[in-house]
Amino acid sequence: MADSNKITKRLTDRSRLSEVDFKNIAFGHVYSDHMFMIDYLDGMWQKQSIEPYDYIKLLPGAAILHYAQTVFEGLKAYRGQNGETLVFRPDMNFKRLNKSAERLCIPNIPEDILMNGMDELLRIDSAWVPDLPGTSLYIRPFIFATEENIGVKPADKYKFILFTCPVGAYYSKPVKVKIETIFSRTVSGGTGFAKAGGNYASSLYPAKLANEDGYDQLIWTDGQTHKFIEEAGTMNLMFVVDNVLITAETGDTVLNGITRDSVITLARDWGMQVEVRQITVEEVISGLEEGKIQEAFGVGTAATVAHIELIGYEGKDYTLPEINDEFFSSRVARELDGIKTGKIADKFGWIHKV
Repeated sequence: MADSNKITKRLTDRSRLSEVDFKNIAFGHVYSDHMFMIDYLDGMWQKQSIEPYDYIKLLPGAAILHYAQTVFEGLKAYRGQNGETLVFRPDMNFKRLNKSAERLCIPNIPEDILMNGMDELLRIDSAWVPDLPGTSLYIRPFIFATEENIGVKPADKYKFILFTCPVGAYYSKPVKVKIETIFSRTVSGGTGFAKAGGNYASSLYPAKLANEDGYDQLIWTDGQTHKFIEEAGTMNLMFVVDNVLITAETGDTVLNGITRDSVITLARDWGMQVEVRQITVEEVISGLEEGKIQEAFGVGTAATVAHIELIGYEGKDYTLPEINDEFFSSRVARELDGIKTGKIADKFGWIHKV
């Protein structure tokens, strides 16, 4: 394990904590006091530091600004029953960060450095972890190319930053989604499995069009035929059909979601039948028309469990059954919340205590 004494610290002399209304925190707009940073140069990751959250300097020729060589992650910390800081499955996020980095020719960072840096930052900014129901501290680690070189090649210099922000719910109500059949998020052989910045940039325009038509999100289909359901813009998708939980395979076009894995694990632990397989658009539409789909919902770190109330396809909207507390998605959301906050025993070893 890396030694926290190796982390140089320059702390702020003016905390912004007192300025925050934790009862009204929009997702991703309020940032904690400090950030953890490491630079990569001369073929290795250099000194680790914790600095006040502030501007960073980039030259106009920095490779990130031209070729989008960047990857990120998202995870959350929660206030436990005894006031401790609990992080949900950070080891999985750091493994996925390095997997994404490898795909974009970004050097891996040892996981013990990532874990230790996160822990030290959370200890310093522990007061930023909210304790109100439905709130958490969102953790954003990311890596980007800083080398000043506009030649198309992997950069030689990078910066890693991890910052945090207190957040409320990403979706405050059930969402309306549209099945996308024109635009593609990714194709086989691409970067769909990675949390690469470019994946999200290319999704913005079709999502904007969907928003203008009254939808909150898109359901992405495969980039070659648009016949198969893949994932939504901010989450993996799940359906309950005849009491069977169905979700798409991951592969190289669908993000291997950590919340997705957790929900599947809980479902199987509860004795529920789970099918991880290809799902056709035709199957979903016929299931909606025939009333076979009992539930549809998205799962992800930001969204946690987002109920879907309506699915649009080729100009027609299909309404799903009204959500109630007995739905699988409602029960699994409560279970995950209980585990994350220490109210329910963590028998899977998912919680990392800072």
